Amino acid sequence: MNAQARITAFQTILIREIRRFTRIWPQTLLPPAVTMTLYFIIFGNLIGPRIGEMGGFDYMAFIVPGLIMMAVITNSYSNVVSSFFSMKFQRSVEELLVSPIPDWIILAGYVCGGMARGLSIGVIVTLLSLGFTDLNINNLWLVIVTVVLTSALFSIGGFINAMLATKFDDVSIVPVFVLTPLTYLGGVFYSVDLLSDFWYMVSMANPILYMVNAFRYGILGVSDVNVYVSLGMIVLFIAALSCIALRMLKKGKGIRH
Repeated sequence: MNAQARITAFQTILIREIRRFTRIWPQTLLPPAVTMTLYFIIFGNLIGPRIGEMGGFDYMAFIVPGLIMMAVITNSYSNVVSSFFSMKFQRSVEELLVSPIPDWIILAGYVCGGMARGLSIGVIVTLLSLGFTDLNINNLWLVIVTVVLTSALFSIGGFINAMLATKFDDVSIVPVFVLTPLTYLGGVFYSVDLLSDFWYMVSMANPILYMVNAFRYGILGVSDVNVYVSLGMIVLFIAALSCIALRMLKKGKGIRH
């Protein structure tokens, strides 16, 4: 398969994924925007003044980076897991299996599609947050790198979940029982410096904590963890999950019977 054919295959998968979530935008783009607006109103406007400052910033400004990252993580993951599992359920994934498209092209197409939705939601939530607080970017490049890498990581995670899922219930298990707890305990709404020693050490084992804090540092200039360690962990996770996903594709795990 020559280079032009690979580019065409990648573009086809990517465009299909983008058209998929933009065509049903009331189900894919609108609900996260409404949910995050409610977070801004309840936690920022109503509860925030009673809490006061967090990390040297008013509470609203402190939670905005975490809420943006939470929206990116959730939507990057859910886009890929729902799309690829639907392909499996409809048995249209067999068209990809019999084609000469390399496995890494298939993975890249779906991952970039998930990133497109996740980053789109991130932009929407960021624009909405400007109606509640002022965002003064501390390090624009760090913001971009962190959000792009995080979106890629959870898109790959969604792809793996979709390959392992055998029924629709399996698609929702990880987001409900893994992603949601890790996100809420990942320093979105608080600084881990407030925790006791035991819970502080427990929080250090939460990978989402590093992503949220790297992103918060890019916007506010404050972080509970070392930013370079955070970026290193994200890259390491991306490399590990990519290898797992490609190996599963090669073996046809969950898609060849």
